[in-house]
Amino acid sequence: AVEAYAEVAPRLAAAGCRVVVPHLRGYGETRFLDAATPRSGEQAALGADLVALLDALGVPRAVLAGYDWGGRASCVAAALWPERCAGLVSLNGYNVQDRSLAQAPTSPEAERRYWYQYFMHGPRGRTALEDRAWRNDFCHLLWRLWSTTWSFDDATFARSAAAFDNADFVDVVLHSYRHRHGLVDGDPAYAALEDRLAEQPSVTAPTIALDGADDGVAAAGAAAATAHRFAGPFEVRVIERAGHALPYEQPAAFADAVLDVVARSH
Repeated sequence: AVEAYAEVAPRLAAAGCRVVVPHLRGYGETRFLDAATPRSGEQAALGADLVALLDALGVPRAVLAGYDWGGRASCVAAALWPERCAGLVSLNGYNVQDRSLAQAPTSPEAERRYWYQYFMHGPRGRTALEDRAWRNDFCHLLWRLWSTTWSFDDATFARSAAAFDNADFVDVVLHSYRHRHGLVDGDPAYAALEDRLAEQPSVTAPTIALDGADDGVAAAGAAAATAHRFAGPFEVRVIERAGHALPYEQPAAFADAVLDVVARSH
């Protein structure tokens, strides 16, 4: 949710940056213009949305930064449209899914961490997410599991949870977690982009990859393990007292990474 950057954006603006913090599709006040458009949450759609936003704003080139889905959108855009990406800040490094490995098991520890994704693969997950109170309890639990050292209060969570009330949230989220595991087809409009992503294209822009030392989703060293996917200048920073919601938890560290990439992009 955009609230993740509530303490990051002012720091960047104070340093002279033009800062745009958009909602992802299916969140906040976003809406689909055509009822017939598939409510896809696939990675190609997220990256294409980001580039479409740059087009709409008349921004030819920008430093892209994000975590989780926002980090994936940024990585996809950086990999497929390198001319639009002046630099990248991404949690856990290269965040482009390799769907050729969708049915290949990983370590038992990694599988345990992804339990929430498997829950959303069937009808029981849809029924649960469609209940607003259950959905909020579910997301609250994920926050606690993903960021074990972050003592967020109810008001902080509520500000972000408001973004989950979008009418398309459930469809987009379920499609994302089902598509990445090869259980459903993608939107044909993004098929060509998904084919290119299947080649795991390199990111050439200057990049700082962040890992939270207490990340409950990604394993330790996740960012460093993706170094081979970066053809340009690449640095890993491990941020102490931070989990998966790093911009919320350590906004100064996130903002500093963005400003350092901005400096390197000139």
